[in-house]
Amino acid sequence: SELMSNISASLIGILYNIQLMKVIGEMGVAAYSVMMYVDFVFLAAFLGFSSGSAPVVSYQYGAGNHAELKSVFRKSITIIVITSVVMVFVSEVVSHLLSAVFVGYDKELLDMTVHGFRIFAVGYLLSGINIYASSFFTALCNGPLSAFLSFTRTLLFRGGMVLLLPMVLGLDGIWGAIVVAEGLGLICSVTCLVRNRKRYHY
Repeated sequence: SELMSNISASLIGILYNIQLMKVIGEMGVAAYSVMMYVDFVFLAAFLGFSSGSAPVVSYQYGAGNHAELKSVFRKSITIIVITSVVMVFVSEVVSHLLSAVFVGYDKELLDMTVHGFRIFAVGYLLSGINIYASSFFTALCNGPLSAFLSFTRTLLFRGGMVLLLPMVLGLDGIWGAIVVAEGLGLICSVTCLVRNRKRYHY
């Protein structure tokens, strides 16, 4: 899944830049670059937690401690959900301040970046569960399912949405592509988590 995530991130970055150049030009690429800088920081919380909890999940699963595995899973989901809500709230509040750090020199570019980031940031409400689900199945030694979730979320859905939505919504379609992609990814993640509960006893 980590391989798919890194390959997908590069390809999606290229697609975003191509679409932004078509729709609005260099200013759009500059605005997207700012969002990516901030995105790395925000997603680090989900990535760090998912990676950090994976050894605990693996140990409890391998030891056959089903009660402990269920407890770890429930607590992890709770933490992820709370963090997701807080992260969206914080990102909406500080979007202007964060954007101004990078593009405060140009009011038009700043306004575009703030507007785009406020749409883009809604994706944090959904991405936490998606990142955790992929890492969770890796910890349960189900690499193919983990890679599938990572592939669909980061490449298939994001790539598809960033190509399709601008045809309908223009520039807002590019900013909102991540939100729709994470929503579709969440459906896949929740479906896989529910269908595999009995198999892995979580």
